[in-house]
Amino acid sequence: MTAAPLGGFLVPLNGNSKEEKCSIPKIVLSHDTTYIGRDISPVADKRLSRRHIAVTISADGSADILVEGSNPVVIQSKGQRNKLLTGAKWKIRTGDVIELIPGHYLFKYVAADDTTEGRTPTTTREKRPSGEESSKGKQLAQSRKRVHRVLDEEALAENARAVLQRNDQEPYTLIEGIRNFRISMNKLPLAFRLMQVKQLPEWANTNAVSINDVIQGNVLMAVLSNYMVDIDWLLSECPMLKRVHHVLVIHGEGDGTLAHMKRKKPPNWILHKPPLPISYGTHHSKAMLLVYPRGVRVIVHTANLIYVDWNNKTQGLWMQDFPWKDQNSTSKGCGFENDLVEYLSTLKWPEFNANLPTAGSFSINPSFFRKFDYSSAAVRLIASVPGYHSGPHLSKWGHLKLRTVLQECTFENQFEKSNLIYQFSSLGSLDEKWMTELAFSMSAGVKEDKKPLGLGKPLIIWPSVEDVRCSLEGYAAGNAIPSPLKNVEKQFLKKYWARWKSSHAGRCRAMPHIKTFMRYSGQNIAWLLLTSSNLSKAAWGALQKNNSQLMIRSYELGVLFLPSPRKYEYSFSCTDDGRLPKDELTSPGSLEMKPTKLVSLVWKGEENEECDEVIRLPVPYELPPRPYSSGDTPWSWDRRYTEKDVYGQVWPRQVELYTSQAL
Repeated sequence: MTAAPLGGFLVPLNGNSKEEKCSIPKIVLSHDTTYIGRDISPVADKRLSRRHIAVTISADGSADILVEGSNPVVIQSKGQRNKLLTGAKWKIRTGDVIELIPGHYLFKYVAADDTTEGRTPTTTREKRPSGEESSKGKQLAQSRKRVHRVLDEEALAENARAVLQRNDQEPYTLIEGIRNFRISMNKLPLAFRLMQVKQLPEWANTNAVSINDVIQGNVLMAVLSNYMVDIDWLLSECPMLKRVHHVLVIHGEGDGTLAHMKRKKPPNWILHKPPLPISYGTHHSKAMLLVYPRGVRVIVHTANLIYVDWNNKTQGLWMQDFPWKDQNSTSKGCGFENDLVEYLSTLKWPEFNANLPTAGSFSINPSFFRKFDYSSAAVRLIASVPGYHSGPHLSKWGHLKLRTVLQECTFENQFEKSNLIYQFSSLGSLDEKWMTELAFSMSAGVKEDKKPLGLGKPLIIWPSVEDVRCSLEGYAAGNAIPSPLKNVEKQFLKKYWARWKSSHAGRCRAMPHIKTFMRYSGQNIAWLLLTSSNLSKAAWGALQKNNSQLMIRSYELGVLFLPSPRKYEYSFSCTDDGRLPKDELTSPGSLEMKPTKLVSLVWKGEENEECDEVIRLPVPYELPPRPYSSGDTPWSWDRRYTEKDVYGQVWPRQVELYTSQAL
């Protein structure tokens, strides 16, 4: 193989921006992409990712910098310091300085044409470096070769993960894989979307949604279900809600916040906190029901109705529009309808009358939502309701509801004993017995030969202290990851911890408030649950009385994505004149019981398989997850951290914390 031509150098500088001879060698850059990271440091510095930046030399001698690491990079150019976050790009020229960590690891860029070292000699051979420099240069070259070799192997073999683990490399992800999430509007109900994060580059927000993408159009009546509700922010962000005559807010706020909400709400709004019959429970479900002249929009998501959740966090959202039923319909309802109405019935909101223009006068109670046709529902609802559930109600809620639904499903043989992922933002007080109980429910389902899939091994994706410290919000992000040390430090949990890595979605530094549970094999997904449920007995329930009773403390709601045959054309919209654009509609003949195949954003298979319709889910973390190393510490919010974050703060900060931030 012919070596790539020399493109330039990165020359190490000292703190005064002077060239110096030190333990870090000059870095040779080829005209191919060169990855620079942790290997440049003589002492392992975990602030540097293994692939911290990618440098690509252009024909004019300039170089494009792409930040792939989780920590910011600073470019000194034309007398200015420019801070780049994960996923950001910048063009540099000879003389510009790169700070791989702000204030640390300074390198001056020199293009090959601007130095005699870069020119091809005509009469004499270039001298071969000797001594220590030669040794280090050889090691660096070998390291780069190893990275390129691994990437080539990944493209050629399905067992790339094993190759990467043997070579101590990070799991492969397609750089900026979120760019591929171009799902058409008529397939959106089959997937969920990530929410926009303000500080991220445009590519990282591909197909991401804001609250104004959801609450829009001629809304006649709204039910907003959440844990935390900031009335001031909500009305400033969605002023059209002030004009909606009937808004029911179902919340989980305490008395202090509730008093403020009562003062600030529009007069026509109704506030309701559902009954909590068991102590330490919460109303935690995050959903919206928006009634339109054409139908109802059902939204299930993971964000509190507060600014930081809709702007700074990694969050997920699913929605689908459903038309009004024909007045002469005798339908008894599908599974989605029955699950929705039964769940709403447990909330015990005060019934009220509403005169809905173009629709009529109605008594707004849970049964009102049977007036819509949910036959095209693309997901199943999995809810939790507080109480002691037994007998015919034993499997209606919590993890037993998930178990019951999965038991009815047949999955590909590749998912036999495949791994599970638990990803969430608050960790309850757990024990090994309950973890086995939950894994048994999560592992339900059968293979194509009707034999059980078998128990899967779970991993817990949880931000480390370093992830939080270097996040977009610094340590303040830890307010939304409210798990105490006594829950996090349990010895048996050590085998479950896995890193939060989101390079492909540009969200390494946007701390997760999203909650997902899933079963996968490679980049193939058996099922995925987007939910409000954290990993706790309160949310999922715990079996009691010789497994005859399930005790749940909190209200939760999630949507389950399954590889079910696609029977319907998802062409109905409550807005956009009721239908999607013609060029996005699929002919009915192509929808005849065609099974769907769920995959991640970086799945590399062929999408024109005759047997499957491929649905990419924007899973925001890397598959397979990388287990914690010995140097990683799981975040807990009641520990003291003295190393300063990206804003120069320590933890706890000397300010009042919004300690009710969710779970």
